[in-house]
Amino acid sequence: MSDNNNQNGENQENHSHGERKDIRMVNGMFENWFLDYASYVILERAVPYIEDGLKPVQRRILHSMWEMEDGRYNKVANVIGNTMKYHPHGDASIGDAMVQLGQKDLLIDCQGNWGNIFTGDSAAASRYIEARLSKFALDVVFNPKTTIWQASYDGRNREPVTLPMKFPLLLAQGVEGIAVGLACKILPHNFNELIDGSIAILRGRKAEIYPDFPTGGLADMSNYNDGLRGGKIRVRARVKVKDAKSLVITEIPFGTTTGSLIDSIIAANEKGKIKIRKIEDNTAEFVEVLIHLQPGTDTDKTIDALYAFTDCEVSISPNACVIENEHPRFVGVNEMLKISTKRTMDLLKLELEIELRELQEQWHFSSLEKIFIKEEMYIDFKEYKDRESLYKYLYDRFKPFKKKLLREITDEDLHRLTQIPMIRITRFDTIKADEKMKDLENKIEAVKNNLAHLVDYCVEYFKELKKKYGAGRERKTEIRQFEVIEARQVIINNEKLYANREEGFIGTGLKKDEFICDCSSLDEIIVFRRDGVMMVTKVAEKTYVGKDIIHIAVFRKGDDRTIYNMVYRDGLRGNSMIKRFAVTGVTRDKEYNLTRGAKDSKVLYFSVCPNGENEVIDISLTEKSGARKLEFDMDFSTIAVKGRDSQGNILTRYPVRKITLAERTEGEIKRQKVWFDENTHRLNYEGRGTYIGVFTPDEKIISVTHNGHYRLTGIETTVHFDDDIILMEKYNSEATTTCLYFDGDSGQYFVKRFVFEPTDKITKFITENPDSYVEAISNHHSQKVHIKFAKVKGEEPKPESLDADTFVEVRNMKAKGNKVSNLKVKEIEMEDPFAEVSQEEIEMESEAMSPVEKLKAKAGKKGKGGKPQMELF
Repeated sequence: MSDNNNQNGENQENHSHGERKDIRMVNGMFENWFLDYASYVILERAVPYIEDGLKPVQRRILHSMWEMEDGRYNKVANVIGNTMKYHPHGDASIGDAMVQLGQKDLLIDCQGNWGNIFTGDSAAASRYIEARLSKFALDVVFNPKTTIWQASYDGRNREPVTLPMKFPLLLAQGVEGIAVGLACKILPHNFNELIDGSIAILRGRKAEIYPDFPTGGLADMSNYNDGLRGGKIRVRARVKVKDAKSLVITEIPFGTTTGSLIDSIIAANEKGKIKIRKIEDNTAEFVEVLIHLQPGTDTDKTIDALYAFTDCEVSISPNACVIENEHPRFVGVNEMLKISTKRTMDLLKLELEIELRELQEQWHFSSLEKIFIKEEMYIDFKEYKDRESLYKYLYDRFKPFKKKLLREITDEDLHRLTQIPMIRITRFDTIKADEKMKDLENKIEAVKNNLAHLVDYCVEYFKELKKKYGAGRERKTEIRQFEVIEARQVIINNEKLYANREEGFIGTGLKKDEFICDCSSLDEIIVFRRDGVMMVTKVAEKTYVGKDIIHIAVFRKGDDRTIYNMVYRDGLRGNSMIKRFAVTGVTRDKEYNLTRGAKDSKVLYFSVCPNGENEVIDISLTEKSGARKLEFDMDFSTIAVKGRDSQGNILTRYPVRKITLAERTEGEIKRQKVWFDENTHRLNYEGRGTYIGVFTPDEKIISVTHNGHYRLTGIETTVHFDDDIILMEKYNSEATTTCLYFDGDSGQYFVKRFVFEPTDKITKFITENPDSYVEAISNHHSQKVHIKFAKVKGEEPKPESLDADTFVEVRNMKAKGNKVSNLKVKEIEMEDPFAEVSQEEIEMESEAMSPVEKLKAKAGKKGKGGKPQMELF
């Protein structure tokens, strides 16, 4: 009883102090166990090792496949089962990782339905698909002699710590993983470019590599930041104009599928940001998504809207993180390539050193064998009853030959000699033995030479890899610089704007009031009131902007072409002021007073000139004003266009009864210089790229592609141009075009002369065969075609030259033209005598010519059949 009391007392005492020795505190357990778990996930699951570019599960799959390798396909289910000897996380994770490896089309040769990276379709069940290691994997990944091994998780097997990877696999495949407090995202790069980069590094030059995605598309790498955290690349689908009513997507952004892309397009259409009639997914081996547009929809504007509002453009943020020396490390992709190249060189050196030792061992034993048999040392074996005495005898017999050997003789060497069968001794051929040793000596010298010139040996190794496996691995993603797409410029008008002028409300929800215009949900609205106040506000359901509204419109930021004409009374009895101004930029929802600020100021006349039109107004004064002349007119063109804050000029000091518009004429035609930027494939007015010329608003640009299509467009900067443009210039409806093209039907070259017909459609002007293409084209006269022919019966025909103007007459655009020759053409080119004359030089000379000289120049350029040639001036 006393013992129980004592025990209870001790327990009470322990409780009073808050301590119990048999209880572990949760905070300590959490700290230790969580850190262990976080470290395990980082090192053993999510982040690849820099040595071979593989995560542990990927490494174990490849090692398991190498164990099972016999040249035939294995069921994936069997590979998964064998891999579970090394990987403790179940078959599902192994199967998913193996499918991802197979879809990268580099290390695994797949058979069956392995899914589709374009559509996102999953692979068939593992029991239905098969796999084996690719020839590339067998060449660059495995070598047991250079592999460091460790025990598997249960100690029953051994697995590689890292595989001896002699290629920058991590950069070629890319990887993505999320660990505890750490993420990794390395983008895939081009196979051949990585090899070229490694060769450049070995040669001491700088290498610069950029991602290349298996889904193709376009990418802006200007902010790639070497693949480190903080960088960003923009990736776009390749969208082309199929015809005036439809677009086609042939390549998609990395990380998307045709399904997710279509979903984003449908969502944008439902929100009213784009207008499409129907969308079809015809993707199989290649991507083909057809987008059918609603009638009257602008194709170029729709393409920009797809980039702005759908997954046709996505941003990818890389985060290059790897495991090095059992610690995570953030390293750029170019530094990663250097590390991989150095490791490849170290592995190749190690392989050469191992090969050298093996060859030297072979030569050493061949020498011992030759001496052993030639000196007949085996005859006296029966005199020695134990191994020690026999070995002593052999050591003594070999003493005279020590200097001829590469190393000291060991007991193991003697043991091998004593195990040589007698039949082999009796049939020993000295000549063949000498030839074998000579061959070994040559191989030893070759290996030593490779070690002495290790860099050259590594370069040849990479060149051989490119030669064997580089075909078909050309860059798929085109690198471009993207223009900035303003969302409000490309969104369709998906709202209707209404206004209650008396009450001072505007908005999309005032459906019972006055309709103003169509607008988009991203637009801004500019409002002018009778009291001379202006403001700009965003489109909303209902917004109060002030009573007595005189003008409402959609505001275009930076618009310096729209001119506002205004006459206002300064105060209750002040002067009438006249002003012209443009509104290019404002602060949203801020009220701007366009008058001098006097109380009771009032706008007497207000008009908007979208293209800077000229106006003449009639002003009538009040009869009691005391003015001698009660009516007069005023030409707004005499008033300078200034900023919105200008007070204006005094129109009259007398009271005005009314102002009416007397006359309105077109303003001065604005001429615009245009350039074509080859990086963005867009027009611009800022001088980037190739100068095209000076254009009025009505003039067109003609663009011709390599496959024989032409298109007429305006000079808007939103127009998208094809990638294979070979001619772009100002369209001249009277210019004669000379075209040298290859006809896919006959396999021969033709020359034709014609005039491009005006059309709104994309039109083909050569034969329809898909193998037909334009070799050269020009709108200049006097083109010369030079031809070299292939050999006929061992003799090469004499080269020919022809004058296109006399060789073929001007015909219809659809005419086939004249065949250049019946002989097989080896080389052909069209010489343009005006190729060195730039458009700027032509315009400068044109400005310097008098009108009479221009007429003479035009009269002197009449072609055959009375058709005028393209005017140079």
